[in-house]
Amino acid sequence: MMEDAPAGNASPDPDDATGKPSGKDPGKPGAGHGSLGGGHRVGVAANRHRVRVIHLGVTVADTQAALTVSETGLPDVFYFPRADVNMARLERSTHTSRCPFKGEASYYHLLTEEGVVENAVWTYETPIEAVQQITGYLAFYTSKVDRIDQTS
Repeated sequence: MMEDAPAGNASPDPDDATGKPSGKDPGKPGAGHGSLGGGHRVGVAANRHRVRVIHLGVTVADTQAALTVSETGLPDVFYFPRADVNMARLERSTHTSRCPFKGEASYYHLLTEEGVVENAVWTYETPIEAVQQITGYLAFYTSKVDRIDQTS
């Protein structure tokens, strides 16, 4: 789907389609679902469960206002509002990529006590109209953090 994909990612992030589902039924349509041509569908739905990102024992993101993005053939991805992400732990990357179904993604490095986790986070600051709800939200590669938990 996109270029410059990091290998081994477990999230359906902007670059890679491998990995495990995040917990939501990917076949269940939600608000914002729409066909984008060729049968490809991207849906954006509000997720009122608590969702957290934890890395090296530090909670990097914690929200009850996540968005769940469901995309044809990919596991779901949680997107976090910036207000619920510890932005002091992120540093802007120069890396970008482009998805024909969501737009141009910008990346952040995750700063930890053990060093930098490069391009661990991505965002669509100006996504295409069909998924405008994710504007400015952040998503994490599951392969680059210890845990992304969803609880009731």
